[in-house]
Amino acid sequence: MMRSMPERIPELLKRKVSERLSFYDDLGIRLFYKDRGAALVPDSFPANPEIPAVPVRHNVYYEETSLPKPIRKPELSSPTRSFLQPAPKPAPLPVPLGPSLFEAVEKIKDDTLLKIRADLGECTRCKLHKSRNTIVFGDGNPKAELVFVGEGPGHDEDLQGLPFVGRAGKLLTQMIEAMGLQRRDVYICNVVKCRPPENRLPEKDEITPCSPFLLRQIDAIAPKVIVCLGACAAQTLLETNRGISNFRGQWLEFRGRKLMATYHPAYLLRNPSAKSEVWKDLQKVMAFLGLEAKKSKPSEADKSGDAAKSASFGKSS
Repeated sequence: MMRSMPERIPELLKRKVSERLSFYDDLGIRLFYKDRGAALVPDSFPANPEIPAVPVRHNVYYEETSLPKPIRKPELSSPTRSFLQPAPKPAPLPVPLGPSLFEAVEKIKDDTLLKIRADLGECTRCKLHKSRNTIVFGDGNPKAELVFVGEGPGHDEDLQGLPFVGRAGKLLTQMIEAMGLQRRDVYICNVVKCRPPENRLPEKDEITPCSPFLLRQIDAIAPKVIVCLGACAAQTLLETNRGISNFRGQWLEFRGRKLMATYHPAYLLRNPSAKSEVWKDLQKVMAFLGLEAKKSKPSEADKSGDAAKSASFGKSS
């Protein structure tokens, strides 16, 4: 009895099976079953007698190839040095001769306070102009050896157009007189020329457009010593965010001049015990400028309470 021949599989089905097996080859499924020579369709697929077995090209996928060895970069040759010998110190940075580029650009030849005030004009460079009454430019001797720099005008200053004329200003006057000077002997100005609302600290976008006029004032006066009253003035001139307690009472350099930072008179009104610390700072300034403290007679002190306070400013009250 002759065995019946299986029916011929349609070409479309054979092509679909072949494409499916090629898809599995691309996924790498053949790596997960064992090669048994001329293997047919993996056992994981259900056997179907009507689908012819398709040989697998195991010699292409089953050969284990070793990964290429990494190429080591050649080590740089270096002279032999004992670990007991210290490493050579790096060469110091060169010290520039003369003024820095920043200083050279900022300085204006033959500048005067009158020119600076004219250039400032009725300033509208920041938002402070919207609430001010008067621009408080500065006051004092245009050739002073000592310049005091505060943060900004307050209520009384905004009305009168003069710096430090309120309660803090009266205390500053006592400080100046205790140094053996008068207000007309020094120059007083602020970082910003318009009063910040509610006497708050000036903000960065207010300081930035106003500080060039302060620098021009200092250069035009050419003082020997600059005393920064409070953190705002010191941080602006020194371009730092450090608190004033980190450098208060220390001699610092600013554009070739001596700079001393101390507490603001308004701070002393709230903390009278700090007067002794400020007096120590002012005594360093006096020693540098060759000043002697003011000595008032007892009778004069009785007649003028301000004179008594100025003579004993260093004593906490």
